[in-house]
Amino acid sequence: MPEMRFVIEWPSGEQQVCYSPSLVVKEHLDVGESYDLDDFVSRCRTALDIASERVFKKYGFPCSLARAEAARIASAAARFHGRSGAKVRVLRFVE
Repeated sequence: MPEMRFVIEWPSGEQQVCYSPSLVVKEHLDVGESYDLDDFVSRCRTALDIASERVFKKYGFPCSLARAEAARIASAAARFHGRSGAKVRVLRFVE
């Protein structure tokens, strides 16, 4: 199963490299696009849940790294809740 990473930029300007065990993230995020904070977290959670399910179907167990990444993204996003107009930008995909 091809894993990938995607690089994002938080509203603070800080960049973060995120992990996915599947290329499915490309179906939910677009490079160069900026997403409202809650929308971004939701898209990532959906993509990483699908990725974890794909791992389960192939290997018989869910991907704990995908679930941990979704939690890490949600935790990082929580720092910006309440900030008007907070957006997350997708910088690039790394395969």
